[in-house]
Amino acid sequence: MLNKGIKFLIENKIIAGLLLLLLIGWGLTNAPFNWNLGILPNNPVAVDAIPNIGENQQIVFTKWEGRSPQDIEDQITYPLTTSLLGIPGVKTIRSSSMFGFSSIYIIFEEDIEFYWSRSRILEKLNSLPANLLPQGVNPSLGPDATGLGQIFWYTLEGRDQNEKVTGGWDLQELRSIQDYYVKYALSGASGVSEVASIGGYVQEYQIDVNPEKMRQYDINLQQIVKAVKESNRDIGAQTLEINQAEYVVRGLGYVKSIEDIQNAVVTSNDYTSIRIKDVANVHLGPETRRGILDKEGAEVVGGVVVARYGANPMEVITNVKKQIEKIKGGLPSKELKDGRTSQLTIVPFYDRTQLIQETLGTLNEALTMEILITVLVIIIMVYNLRASLLISGLLPVAVLMVFISMKFFNVTANIVALSGIAIAIGTMVDMGIILSENIIRHLEKAKRSLTINHIVYQATSEVSGAIITAVLTTIISFIPVFTMTGAEGKLFRPLAFTKTMALVASLVVALFLIPPFAALLFKKRNHRKNLGFIFNIVLIMLGIVAIIFGKYLGIVLITFGVVQLLQQKNILSAAKANLINILISALVIVYFLATYWRPLGITQNIVLNFIFVALVVFGILGGLTLFKNYYTRILRWTLQHKLLFLCIPIIIVVFGFFIMKNTGKEFMPSLNEGSFLLMPTSLPHAGVEQNKRILQQLDMAVANIPEIETVVGKAGRTESALDPAPLSMYENIIQYKPEYALNAEGEKQRFQVNEEGYFMLQNGGLVKNPNHVGSISVENSSKPSKDILTLMDVTTSQLIPDKNGQYYRNWRPEIQSPDDIWNEIVRVTKLPGITSAPKLQPIETRLIMLQTGMRAPMGIKVKGQNLKEIEAFGLKLEDILKRVEGVKKEAVFADRIVGKPYLLIDIKRDQLVRYGISIDDVQRVLEVAVGGMQLSQTVEGRERYGIRVRYPRELRDSPEDLKNIYIPVKNGKPIPLSEVADINYEKGPQAIKSEDTFLVGYVLFDKQEGFAEVNVVENAQKLIQQQIREGNLKVPSGINYEFTGNYENQLRAEKTLSIVVPLSLFIIFMILYFQFKSTTTSLMVFSGIAVAFAGGFVMIWLYGQEWFLNFNFFGENLRDLFNIKTINLSVAVWVGFIALFGIATDDGVVMATYLTQTFKKNKPKNKEEVRKSVIEAGEKRIRPCLMTTATTLLALLPILTSSGRGSDIMMPMAIPSFGGMLVALITLFVVPVLFSWREETKVRS
Repeated sequence: MLNKGIKFLIENKIIAGLLLLLLIGWGLTNAPFNWNLGILPNNPVAVDAIPNIGENQQIVFTKWEGRSPQDIEDQITYPLTTSLLGIPGVKTIRSSSMFGFSSIYIIFEEDIEFYWSRSRILEKLNSLPANLLPQGVNPSLGPDATGLGQIFWYTLEGRDQNEKVTGGWDLQELRSIQDYYVKYALSGASGVSEVASIGGYVQEYQIDVNPEKMRQYDINLQQIVKAVKESNRDIGAQTLEINQAEYVVRGLGYVKSIEDIQNAVVTSNDYTSIRIKDVANVHLGPETRRGILDKEGAEVVGGVVVARYGANPMEVITNVKKQIEKIKGGLPSKELKDGRTSQLTIVPFYDRTQLIQETLGTLNEALTMEILITVLVIIIMVYNLRASLLISGLLPVAVLMVFISMKFFNVTANIVALSGIAIAIGTMVDMGIILSENIIRHLEKAKRSLTINHIVYQATSEVSGAIITAVLTTIISFIPVFTMTGAEGKLFRPLAFTKTMALVASLVVALFLIPPFAALLFKKRNHRKNLGFIFNIVLIMLGIVAIIFGKYLGIVLITFGVVQLLQQKNILSAAKANLINILISALVIVYFLATYWRPLGITQNIVLNFIFVALVVFGILGGLTLFKNYYTRILRWTLQHKLLFLCIPIIIVVFGFFIMKNTGKEFMPSLNEGSFLLMPTSLPHAGVEQNKRILQQLDMAVANIPEIETVVGKAGRTESALDPAPLSMYENIIQYKPEYALNAEGEKQRFQVNEEGYFMLQNGGLVKNPNHVGSISVENSSKPSKDILTLMDVTTSQLIPDKNGQYYRNWRPEIQSPDDIWNEIVRVTKLPGITSAPKLQPIETRLIMLQTGMRAPMGIKVKGQNLKEIEAFGLKLEDILKRVEGVKKEAVFADRIVGKPYLLIDIKRDQLVRYGISIDDVQRVLEVAVGGMQLSQTVEGRERYGIRVRYPRELRDSPEDLKNIYIPVKNGKPIPLSEVADINYEKGPQAIKSEDTFLVGYVLFDKQEGFAEVNVVENAQKLIQQQIREGNLKVPSGINYEFTGNYENQLRAEKTLSIVVPLSLFIIFMILYFQFKSTTTSLMVFSGIAVAFAGGFVMIWLYGQEWFLNFNFFGENLRDLFNIKTINLSVAVWVGFIALFGIATDDGVVMATYLTQTFKKNKPKNKEEVRKSVIEAGEKRIRPCLMTTATTLLALLPILTSSGRGSDIMMPMAIPSFGGMLVALITLFVVPVLFSWREETKVRS
């Protein structure tokens, strides 16, 4: 069936052509890179920066205004948690009780469908027992979004016509516009789950009662409450028919102004009315708030857009931006006192678009480099330009086919998923190389009587079995990755999918598209000489035109045309012409690589980059060519000294195993998001104003760092169930500038420089950039030094773009990496009254918080039944952790759970009896007088504002003032609260966290640079156990602790990998066995995996050695160039190894296949004939095997030198493959030696 399909397409090339066009068109429409496709429709794959590895969870959010965390925990969180535990599929329930609200996180098993779980929760909430919750409390289900849902943050700012901030807007004014206009408009964008507001003040009508006047008029608070409620009411009185016309009747009574409330009648006596204004002061004021937003020291109003579950984040952000464009004309403006017009503008400060685009850009660049390198390898090693064009031309088609499958199966394009394509390039090309090389060999040996179709078919069918087996080993070796669960499964299942699809696509291309187009390309044609002459003249003319327009590619076209003309005139032989064409093509590709790769950095000129790329590429290819030339000689030696040779791979394997046992472990390397999240906390007793002051200090301190673009700080929570933050928790989102100035497309931009080396401004000024060597000395400048601006004085928008100019570096010379920027942030944010903060990033932190409930990647979870005991034990652990090797002392922090000041008003029941009043009478007065009760809401068009009654602030500012609150007594004079209650002070919880009804506290810590997460946790565990054994630490009864965070993920991942990796190896072995029907042959091929496995660990070991590549080349240190640093064993590294297993068997399969075929053909009868047959088979297959190795090694170089977004995850996956394939060259001797040994044993016996 397979061969019939191949034969059909070879004979019907037009169908193959149409199929190719269909795949290209379809693939382009689904590509995630936002290409301009002209007439083609654009239906891209869903795009995000990283996979959503958060738990499958839903949030039940319950508000209970003014209630303490203890009340919330006892009366809402605990009863709800116990009820929700019975829902099918629930894995665990994590909850948080804070001032005024409860957040319950219900985490479901992975196989539970997202919206099914929501419907089950709603069913449970609708069937709760009648008296389970307090009266008037209604739990609600949170938005249908995940931890990665917060994709777009913005502020509302007044801007003038020059886009400069003007001010002139009140915070309550901005908040009203946000709540009643912007919020609803953006919520209408497709894919948006909710838009939550933060910052500013929510306006309300406040009625501050005068207790003395109330006493004079004998009016109590309940009468005022009743009067307000009764004065704010509209009614509908059906309709009236007058003169056969129907009129709708409305009774208007809603409050429209302060005067409406002031004139509301409380009571009347002897035809004299007592109005509210007689006993109270009515005014507009701010509602009590639990969230503050600050931008670089100024308080602002903003919002966050949350994407719906399953929505395409990139598409949602685009929809939101379109909506902003629609509504910006309707946003209000005002004229300021200085005559300027301030237009209200929506200004984003966190937009995930840039991260997504930069991440995809890194992958796009890596794939482009890999394809260029692949073309170069094929051109040089196949030594056939047409074959090279055939293989490399169809490689992008296989990539486009992957995009089609991703769209069809709803796989999101992200850094991990698309890395599957990047690490599969070597294997994808391998099939084309083997097939093309075999076709060329058959063409060289074929008889003239055979047709080209027949020759191509014979060559294809001969190797199709070996190709399918080689691909199947790689594909099936990845099947266990699909079985991964938890965070690691969500990370790497998409990668396994894309790599599998890439190999399937390349198999389809190799077997069904390469043969028909090979038959077309290699067909001998008798062109007329005149036609060939005209074509070459046209080529030369096109080259001249290209040079005139400044395109140096024209030189290449001219050279190709001249070479072909010389060949036609018999001045050059066909072999020499082919050699020249190949050399020109190789140099052109190296030039493109040097231009786009820029391994030495963009500050180095193109010539140095060209030399470096040429040295690296031709050095590796030259080394492999030497290997090929000496292969037969070395193979003869190994066949004569088998035991001595086999000691080499055995030593490598033992060394690799030893390295594996001593390599540090971590869950995953973190993705550089291009932004930081500073998350310190203040002391529990800090109030709103204190937290606001500290937040502004933090923002101003960070904003003064030159490398920082914007910093926006948040204290407390947004109006969303997704954000259960207390007021004492700060979240400062810090966007730092890219290292080099970028244009609108996110590419590095060159800017105009004058003759003296200074960057020129649009206003004629000059800028001194200390990174640019030409602009360091000021004394040689024709302008005074005071007229020359510095790096900190300008923005890139003031510079003049110039394609022949210089790149503008935004960072100071001493700042070399984002880590240096973070160290600067830590240095300037050491303020009194706040804790230290671990190094965090927005997406990473969001996932950690929703996964573990804590704000750090590493921590200890302390469970118990008593908050004070949990806190005390946590403080002891904090002290111990500060002494652990590898732990950052300043980052260790135990939750201060019981530290919030509480005023307890303890009502004396025996005194109530004397006055004939009840507990409820007292509590109602306190609820209104102190807390302020929102009685009603005004309806002012589409806006709604609350009406609140309370005592004035000056009468409720201290315990002494509270004692003087009047309690009404029936048929008597009001009495002060002190008569019936005592006021006491004690410390209570600021927030109460629990998990499956057990109370929880956290001890946070972070690792020092150079230490692996698992090693640090193991050191901590040892020290804690030692302290327990020595009696220095006693674990109280009912208290237990466990390490959580990334360590928890790592343990689960390690457990999964302990099954997945051996299963992959077993599957590979079984495929080999079914291919060769021989256990010994299968084991021979399998030995290549062991050697490659060890090679990967040798490379990891070398990366951790300070001397490795620690020298300069053209002024660039190679350690910096190849991002060499300590690599820990993470899930990413293990996935790299699983990918390596498949690649490592390919060469062994091909070699063993030809050895088997050669022995069947030759049937050797003695030892010498056995060795001759082994050498014969080895010589036949050494070239395609080396081409596979060369392609894999060189294709991984752009990934190893990449420093763009996403490279932190791609690199650990690439290192095992690079090291493994480098060392796996030895298997080109191991398989023949072992095969020869077995056959020699048979001959001797």
